[in-house]
Amino acid sequence: MAERTAAPRGSYAKGIAKREEILQSALEVIAREGYRGASVKVIADSVGLSQAGLLHYFDSKEELFVEILRKRDAVDVATYSHEATDSGAGDIRDGFIEVMKHNAEVPGLVQLYARLSVEATDPSHPAHDYFLARSRGLREGVADAAADNPTLDGVTQHLDPETFARILQAVADGLQLQWLLEPDIDMADIIEQLLGALASAGSKNS
Repeated sequence: MAERTAAPRGSYAKGIAKREEILQSALEVIAREGYRGASVKVIADSVGLSQAGLLHYFDSKEELFVEILRKRDAVDVATYSHEATDSGAGDIRDGFIEVMKHNAEVPGLVQLYARLSVEATDPSHPAHDYFLARSRGLREGVADAAADNPTLDGVTQHLDPETFARILQAVADGLQLQWLLEPDIDMADIIEQLLGALASAGSKNS
């Protein structure tokens, strides 16, 4: 009996490992080639698979790209989560600034995010639930950090943390669209100026 179950378990583990390899390679391909240059064929070639072989690990092309965004989120959390490990002034500012700086280095992934976020407004789109959950999680994280951040006490006296989180998310998403049209825009600097101005204005009005 043990011999019969060993093979499926091994195959399952290999499948998970291959799926992770595909997603990691896809991140690199899209960052290098851009969204339009990162076809399923190009991604498949990067991991030594045919297009049909690659899609064996995903339900569809759309699901592949959703999972690429999930992988990007996981990498970003692992890379930048240290910015929010201690309460204080850096919790929101530093984390957002670092992520925006990084996004400016991977335009293909920003293009993918922007395109799918629009398509995902259709409730039937495979990315719909991903974007709803991602947005909700981001806002909850920002709202919690804002509520505990003494430098934003003045802001949160006038804006509840949930509203502040929605505004910051809207600014970040809007800046990325502007940046795709005008690559000279310094997204990180604008976010830094905004948060600094809000903290200063809030402290004066508190």
